[in-house]
Order: sequence, then structure tokens, then C-alpha cells
Amino acid sequence: MSDAKTAEPTYYNSCYRHGVDEKRRVQIPAKWRPEQDGVELTVILWPKHQAGTCLRVLPPEEMAKLKAQIDAMPRGDANKNVLKRFIGSGSVQVTLDKGGRICLPEEMASAAHLKDEAMLVGLIDSFEIWNPARYEHVKAADAAFASEAFKLMD
Repeated sequence: MSDAKTAEPTYYNSCYRHGVDEKRRVQIPAKWRPEQDGVELTVILWPKHQAGTCLRVLPPEEMAKLKAQIDAMPRGDANKNVLKRFIGSGSVQVTLDKGGRICLPEEMASAAHLKDEAMLVGLIDSFEIWNPARYEHVKAADAAFASEAFKLMD
């Protein structure tokens, strides 16, 4: 029998409002931090919401799933290369500093309108970083669709 401890999965749930300091560092909630030091998270500029751009943060296993999804697209599908270029050029790997913070690249923070405060929003398997005012619009839109979305679940 092995004494090796099985790592518990990280679930990104709840919302946290944190300050963004002058170096564009944002505190990551303790429950969301990787157990091991040096784990790289991928921050992607995510323009997929009508409320505006946010930053999506993926742990390594979710980044691997995203890559596999894109790789599974047909070779001749023009969207495949568009996605590879867009995600490849619009993402960075970050590690947490000793204080549990990540540093947001200036261009990404600017595109997502992140200045003094950020709203970290759990997506169960990843999380997003929103401008708080933009997130209020997202939250209202989500509430309008929630009853229909829950019908898809058993």
C-alpha cells in the first residue's frame, strides 16, 4: 500500500472581489491555488461575452483539454488555425508568487478593463477575471438564462 496522498481536485467556485495593485497583481483565493509550487496557469484573453472581454484562467489539465479540442478539429477547418493563433498569441503562462498572486500582463489587463479591482468568478473547472462593473452585466444576463440552462441538467 502506498503512502502517497492522492491530490484532491480543485473546484473553482464562488466569487471574490480583490484589488489589483500597481504591478497588476491579483490575489488568488487560497482554495484555488495549486497545491504544488511552480504550477503554471494559463491566462487567456477571452472575448466571448457580449458584456466585453475578460480573462479566463485555466489550470494545466484544462489547458490540455482545450488543446485536445482544437487538435481534434479537421485539418482543413480554417477555424482550427484561427483558434490556435488567437489563443496562442492571446495567452500567457503565469505562476503564483509567494503571496499567492498572479501578475496580469499590461495589454491583457487593459483589454479586460482591469485597473484597481477585479472580480474572480469560479467556473467549476477554471475561473474568470472580470472588471467588476462588466461582471454585474454578466451576472444579470446569466440570471435571465439560468432557468433554461438548469433544464439541461437531470
